[in-house]
Amino acid sequence: MTTRRLQQIIRAAPTSDGAGVKLRRSLGQAPGLRLDPFLMLDEFSSENAEDYIAGFPSHPHRGFETVTYMLEGHMLHEDHLGHRGELKSGGAQWMTAGRGIIHSEMPQQQSGRLHGFQLWINLPAREKMKPASYRDIAPEEIPTVELDSGGTARVVAGILRLDTGATTGPITGISTDPLFLHVELPAGSRFEHELPDGHNAFIYVYDGRVAIEDAGENRSLAAHEAGLLGKGNRLQVAASEDGPAAFLLLAARPLNEPVVQYGPFVMNTREEIEQAINDYQNGVLA
Repeated sequence: MTTRRLQQIIRAAPTSDGAGVKLRRSLGQAPGLRLDPFLMLDEFSSENAEDYIAGFPSHPHRGFETVTYMLEGHMLHEDHLGHRGELKSGGAQWMTAGRGIIHSEMPQQQSGRLHGFQLWINLPAREKMKPASYRDIAPEEIPTVELDSGGTARVVAGILRLDTGATTGPITGISTDPLFLHVELPAGSRFEHELPDGHNAFIYVYDGRVAIEDAGENRSLAAHEAGLLGKGNRLQVAASEDGPAAFLLLAARPLNEPVVQYGPFVMNTREEIEQAINDYQNGVLA
């Protein structure tokens, strides 16, 4: 087996989105900072309601998928097709925007911590204009696996492959074959995982520090850093001896297609972007 090396580090940059929600953006903070098919990863985390209470009022999307994973807090999703979803601590929502959706994501709390992530995954050209769809995932639907190291791994999408066996998450059957794991490790412990050789993969650390191990060479990642991984079929991660660590492990099959993005629209050509804008302005996005 070939172990994946840490190839590039992207430090998450503070920014805001929606109606002023404060967040940290790693992938997607610039057009060149993507990893096919991943377009963007945001982390929102605050105990100050002023940082999140204005939420994400009604806005459109076309051409990709959004994955929202909530560690703490409560958000309400509503859209122009009549869908309503409650996203609470430990739950997730997988939304395929397809040909178009206009939705809002609004906090349902006046105080306390709101902490979670939103990931954007590109759709292949043949699927960009398919109807919008959703999967609201309750916390109890996400398998949690106890690791030999004493840590845990939650499987939001794909298959967790360990030497002791495989665990399948609630999201499967997507053309990019995504893997979405949430891993927590005690200080000094290790996590090893098999990855499909042709998939692109990265780690986003949100707490503590980890080292990516390869043939005795260790490169570390700190909190709020995304680490893009090289080719291979095995990943080895170790938490720092100084304290516990927590991270997301994300992998998917690359599309190898042109990406043209204009705000909430992601297509393959400029002409398709112009059509999306016209459709939205004329009320026929979906």
